[in-house]
Amino acid sequence: MKYWLYFFTIAAAIGFCVFNYSDPYALDKNAILLPPSFDHLFGTDRLGRDLFSRIIAGGKNSLTIGVLCALISSFIGLIAGISAGFFKGIVDRSVVVVIDLFLTFPTLFLLLTLVAYMDASVFMLIVVISVTGWMSTARMIRSEAFAIGAKPFIKILKIAKTPVWKIVIKYYAPLLAPIFLISFTFGVSGAILSESALSFLGLGITPPEMSWGSLLAEGRALIDIAWWVSFFPGLFIFFVTFSLILLSDRLQKKVNTREKVS
Repeated sequence: MKYWLYFFTIAAAIGFCVFNYSDPYALDKNAILLPPSFDHLFGTDRLGRDLFSRIIAGGKNSLTIGVLCALISSFIGLIAGISAGFFKGIVDRSVVVVIDLFLTFPTLFLLLTLVAYMDASVFMLIVVISVTGWMSTARMIRSEAFAIGAKPFIKILKIAKTPVWKIVIKYYAPLLAPIFLISFTFGVSGAILSESALSFLGLGITPPEMSWGSLLAEGRALIDIAWWVSFFPGLFIFFVTFSLILLSDRLQKKVNTREKVS
């Protein structure tokens, strides 16, 4: 099962480059709400546009937002967590206060509040989702950074007045890399779901741009007469996010196994 999930993720990621699909914006008055067939693999929407083409094109935006948001939020969390665990004291307390402040508000409501005051675009969605998605990574990195800082060789390096950047890059980074990678994979799935939720509510990607969330929203009113319009975008969201969660879980098990062996 999981290999099929990985296949869907790869297909969605490179499909817009590999598959020879029709124009996702092309209208056809003679092909309105056609069910899945050999001519239209996933059927057509209420304007006669090929749904397969739109899902492939929308997947480009959804995956771009997911990967960039996860990358930015993971780096923010990495910097905040290492700073708190390395410097401790007032730096640690400040980071904890900021994390608690962000966690006070439910993530979805915080996203809705920020998006409501900004013009919806791919760039703004990346910024907003990244700003609201770094706290979990920072907490995990902070906890592990404290454990690393307690090791004897780190104390010796500090006594020897080794430059901070050298300690962080040479010793902290390799030990924190597995946690960063796990947080990144979780972050991609979380960002895709956040973008889909915002687009579904009409606050995310706006026409003529498209994403899996906006395609899912378009099919909401047609669910009784054309199930395929919302089914296939939702299916891709499920497959990709679930496969990323499985990948994160597998990476976490490998990390835990190595820790037990060491």
